[in-house]
Amino acid sequence: MSKVLFAVTSHFKDKDGWESGCYVLEVAVPYFYLLKNGIEMDFVSPKGGAVPVKKLDLDDAKVKSFLVDKKGGEKFRNSYSPQDINVDDYDAIYFPGGFGVMFDLPDNKNIAEITRKIYEKGGVVCSVCHGGGGLLNVKLSDGSFLVEGKNITAFSNNEEEALGTESKLPFLLETSLKDRGANYSSVANWQEYVVVDGRLITGQNPASDLLMAKELVKALNKL
Repeated sequence: MSKVLFAVTSHFKDKDGWESGCYVLEVAVPYFYLLKNGIEMDFVSPKGGAVPVKKLDLDDAKVKSFLVDKKGGEKFRNSYSPQDINVDDYDAIYFPGGFGVMFDLPDNKNIAEITRKIYEKGGVVCSVCHGGGGLLNVKLSDGSFLVEGKNITAFSNNEEEALGTESKLPFLLETSLKDRGANYSSVANWQEYVVVDGRLITGQNPASDLLMAKELVKALNKL
């Protein structure tokens, strides 16, 4: 049975009190699809324990179903710390979005190392939306960045500007991925878009989480 590690943020508020956290819908939708396909899942975050969520994001019916799911909700509220993780247990790692990712996952060397090890042992690496920030600084054993030369997508600068959040974030994800040498592409705002480049699967925005999960199951079936 395949097993996927969800890498989620521990960050909730910036210095000005702006709430970010994890966007749970991008956890819930893939979680239930993977569950339906017999795949096991765990959660890891920089600090371990409960994952921060904006109250507004709790109103969605799929999120509510996930949080009351006995196994999934419990694991989400008690995420592992990076040092708890045995990489050999996992076939893939997935980074859901939420603005919080942009503040703590890019510079988390422990989760970056977990990601490298999963990828280099032949596993799959995935992200949706701002989750791509977790891929930004992952370096492979040869010193190159994981995203360098890869076809990839993530939340676009246009989408950031449409929300008015570009000035609240430490960096723009599209710009930073391009700076890392990634072959970034996107479609119109809020439209479903997923890019598969070998064992790297990325989705542009919240509309892309289910398609990402479907591509992940296809990839796991090939391992």
